[in-house]
Amino acid sequence: MSDRRILFMHAHPDDESINTGATMARYAAEGAQVTLVTCTLGEEGEIIPPEYADLASDRQDTLGEHRISELAKACEALGVLDHRFLGGAGRWRDSGMAGVSSNDRPGAFWHADVDEAAALLEEIVREVRPQVIVTYDDDGYYGHPDHIQAHRVSWRVFENSQGTDWQIDKFYAIAMPRSVLARSVAVLKASSPFRSPGSVDELPYGVPDDQVTTAIDCRAYLPRKLAALAAHHTQITVEGSHFALSNKVGQQAFGVEYYTRLAGPQGQLGPDGREHDLFGGLT
Repeated sequence: MSDRRILFMHAHPDDESINTGATMARYAAEGAQVTLVTCTLGEEGEIIPPEYADLASDRQDTLGEHRISELAKACEALGVLDHRFLGGAGRWRDSGMAGVSSNDRPGAFWHADVDEAAALLEEIVREVRPQVIVTYDDDGYYGHPDHIQAHRVSWRVFENSQGTDWQIDKFYAIAMPRSVLARSVAVLKASSPFRSPGSVDELPYGVPDDQVTTAIDCRAYLPRKLAALAAHHTQITVEGSHFALSNKVGQQAFGVEYYTRLAGPQGQLGPDGREHDLFGGLT
């Protein structure tokens, strides 16, 4: 077993590549044990290629099955060898965006019993023994119900682990500094092949810079991240170092990924006042 073990908890296939792909690739390449847990099959995803339109939830409802193979290809691109679906593939269903009717579909993850889901995650944690867990903040990064639920389940397991022989030492939430977003919007307006957001205020995510505690430089692994993004071909279009979801609003694929440390020891700080290693501060 590797002496550095980290678990990423994500709601849907493609979340891992968009938000943490380069980080996962870096730590995997450096020999850490990287475990990815995905909570749903992403059945409510909006399909981009017209030839896959019949997979949609209002037609054949087989998109989730297809996205299993997309996720496997993404993990291969990132060098992630240990992937699990929480409770097994299809145990919980993608709830869709906040306030839509799919929130109330049978088995929607938004309505999962937190204790039940936490018990299943705890089984994985007891096996893998990660020192670090990475997921979303209590707002789900941008308010997605499944992201919020992933935070609740992960936090429950983190709390339950304290003082045990399977203790998780550090808890991180993905984050995006608003200053980085502002620079990105300028880049997108100048050079993106996709539609550009008018301003940072139009974007549903982003936090004040002082909330971001950690920056992971994984620019060397950006090509792997881009390959992983492209693997999710029903959901994402990749052009160069930019990508877009079904709304066709461009996003930069960042080679530096940002986090907020919600619990655990602070690692060594760099000149920018941030940690640069998710395992920082651990002996």
